Amino acid sequence: MHIPPPKVGHVISYSYVWRYEYESGRREGSKDRPAVIVLASACDDAGRFIVTVAPITHSPPTDLAGAIEIWPKTKQRLGLDGERSWIIIDDLNVFTWPGYDLRPVPGKQNTCVYGPLPENLMRQVQAAISARSGVHIQSNRDE
Repeated sequence: MHIPPPKVGHVISYSYVWRYEYESGRREGSKDRPAVIVLASACDDAGRFIVTVAPITHSPPTDLAGAIEIWPKTKQRLGLDGERSWIIIDDLNVFTWPGYDLRPVPGKQNTCVYGPLPENLMRQVQAAISARSGVHIQSNRDE
Protein backbone atom coordinates (compact mmCIF):
# COMPACT_ATOMS: atom_id res chain seq x y z
CA MET A 1 0.00 0.00 0.00
CA HIS A 2 1.32 3.45 -0.90
CA ILE A 3 1.50 5.75 2.13
CA PRO A 4 1.97 9.41 1.20
CA PRO A 5 3.15 12.10 3.64
CA PRO A 6 0.33 13.20 5.97
CA LYS A 7 -1.71 16.24 4.93
CA VAL A 8 -4.01 18.15 7.24
CA GLY A 9 -7.57 17.82 5.95
CA HIS A 10 -7.10 14.42 4.34
CA VAL A 11 -9.47 11.63 5.30
CA ILE A 12 -7.64 8.36 5.91
CA SER A 13 -8.62 4.78 6.68
CA TYR A 14 -7.51 4.11 10.24
CA SER A 15 -7.99 1.62 13.08
CA TYR A 16 -9.34 4.13 15.59
CA VAL A 17 -9.36 3.61 19.37
CA TRP A 18 -12.05 5.58 21.19
CA ARG A 19 -11.08 7.17 24.49
CA TYR A 20 -13.30 4.86 26.55
CA GLU A 21 -11.59 1.88 24.86
CA TYR A 22 -8.14 3.37 25.50
CA GLU A 23 -8.94 4.03 29.17
CA SER A 24 -10.04 0.41 29.58
CA GLY A 25 -6.65 -0.78 28.31
CA ARG A 26 -7.44 -1.46 24.66
CA ARG A 27 -4.61 -0.45 22.31
CA GLU A 28 -6.05 -1.82 19.06
CA GLY A 29 -9.06 -0.38 17.32
CA SER A 30 -12.16 -2.54 17.15
CA LYS A 31 -13.10 -1.14 13.74
CA ASP A 32 -11.35 0.51 10.82
CA ARG A 33 -12.99 3.84 10.06
CA PRO A 34 -12.41 7.07 8.21
CA ALA A 35 -10.56 9.70 10.24
CA VAL A 36 -9.51 13.26 9.44
CA ILE A 37 -5.94 14.43 9.87
CA VAL A 38 -6.34 17.58 11.99
CA LEU A 39 -2.66 18.16 12.79
CA ALA A 40 0.65 16.95 11.34
CA SER A 41 3.90 18.33 12.69
CA ALA A 42 7.48 17.35 11.83
CA CYS A 43 9.00 15.19 14.53
CA ASP A 44 12.60 14.43 13.58
CA ASP A 45 15.31 14.48 10.90
CA ALA A 46 14.09 11.14 9.55
CA GLY A 47 10.98 12.88 8.21
CA ARG A 48 8.56 11.32 10.66
CA PHE A 49 5.50 13.30 11.68
CA ILE A 50 3.34 13.36 14.78
CA VAL A 51 -0.23 13.19 13.48
CA THR A 52 -3.52 13.86 15.24
CA VAL A 53 -6.71 12.41 13.78
CA ALA A 54 -10.40 12.88 14.51
CA PRO A 55 -12.76 9.96 13.88
CA ILE A 56 -15.74 9.95 11.55
CA THR A 57 -18.79 8.10 12.84
CA HIS A 58 -22.41 7.39 11.93
CA SER A 59 -23.45 7.63 15.59
CA PRO A 60 -25.17 10.94 16.29
CA PRO A 61 -23.13 12.95 18.80
CA THR A 62 -24.42 13.37 22.33
CA ASP A 63 -22.75 16.80 22.42
CA LEU A 64 -23.36 18.73 19.19
CA ALA A 65 -20.54 21.16 20.05
CA GLY A 66 -18.13 18.21 19.92
CA ALA A 67 -18.93 17.21 16.35
CA ILE A 68 -19.16 18.57 12.81
CA GLU A 69 -21.54 16.91 10.33
CA ILE A 70 -20.07 15.98 6.95
CA TRP A 71 -22.04 17.16 3.96
CA PRO A 72 -23.59 14.43 1.75
CA LYS A 73 -21.79 15.68 -1.39
CA THR A 74 -18.45 15.52 0.44
CA LYS A 75 -19.15 11.96 1.57
CA GLN A 76 -20.05 11.01 -1.99
CA ARG A 77 -16.88 12.59 -3.42
CA LEU A 78 -14.74 10.74 -0.87
CA GLY A 79 -16.42 7.43 -1.67
CA LEU A 80 -18.09 7.10 1.75
CA ASP A 81 -21.60 5.74 2.25
CA GLY A 82 -24.77 7.83 2.13
CA GLU A 83 -25.59 7.70 5.85
CA ARG A 84 -25.28 10.80 8.01
CA SER A 85 -21.82 11.10 9.58
CA TRP A 86 -20.00 13.36 12.00
CA ILE A 87 -16.37 14.28 12.66
CA ILE A 88 -15.87 13.98 16.43
CA ILE A 89 -13.55 16.79 17.51
CA ASP A 90 -13.08 16.04 21.19
CA ASP A 91 -11.87 12.41 21.05
CA LEU A 92 -8.59 12.32 19.13
CA ASN A 93 -5.81 9.80 18.42
CA VAL A 94 -2.15 10.86 18.19
CA PHE A 95 0.53 8.71 16.53
CA THR A 96 3.82 8.79 14.64
CA TRP A 97 3.18 8.62 10.90
CA PRO A 98 2.78 6.19 9.26
CA GLY A 99 2.16 4.01 12.31
CA TYR A 100 0.67 0.54 12.39
CA ASP A 101 -2.98 1.50 12.24
CA LEU A 102 -3.32 2.88 8.72
CA ARG A 103 -5.56 0.66 6.61
CA PRO A 104 -6.28 0.41 2.88
CA VAL A 105 -9.37 2.30 1.77
CA PRO A 106 -12.08 -0.29 1.09
CA GLY A 107 -12.08 -1.02 -2.61
CA LYS A 108 -8.75 0.80 -3.12
CA GLN A 109 -6.10 -1.51 -1.71
CA ASN A 110 -3.24 0.70 -2.94
CA THR A 111 -3.92 3.71 -0.66
CA CYS A 112 -4.96 4.67 2.86
CA VAL A 113 -6.28 8.09 1.73
CA TYR A 114 -9.91 8.70 0.78
CA GLY A 115 -9.13 12.30 -0.20
CA PRO A 116 -9.29 15.83 1.21
CA LEU A 117 -12.13 17.58 2.95
CA PRO A 118 -13.20 20.86 1.32
CA GLU A 119 -11.19 23.78 2.71
CA ASN A 120 -14.25 25.48 4.22
CA LEU A 121 -15.28 22.29 6.05
CA MET A 122 -11.72 21.81 7.33
CA ARG A 123 -11.65 25.42 8.55
CA GLN A 124 -14.90 24.71 10.41
CA VAL A 125 -13.33 21.62 12.01
CA GLN A 126 -10.20 23.54 13.03
CA ALA A 127 -12.24 26.42 14.46
CA ALA A 128 -14.36 24.00 16.48
CA ILE A 129 -11.24 22.26 17.81
CA SER A 130 -9.72 25.63 18.78
CA ALA A 131 -12.94 26.73 20.48
CA ARG A 132 -12.93 23.56 22.60
CA SER A 133 -9.20 23.58 23.36
CA GLY A 134 -9.67 22.43 26.97
CA VAL A 135 -12.14 19.69 26.08
CA HIS A 136 -10.07 17.44 23.79
CA ILE A 137 -9.15 14.00 24.90
CA GLN A 138 -6.18 12.52 23.07
CA SER A 139 -5.16 8.89 23.08
CA ASN A 140 -1.46 8.31 22.33
CA ARG A 141 -1.39 5.37 19.94
CA ASP A 142 2.42 5.05 20.11
CA GLU A 143 2.25 3.66 23.66
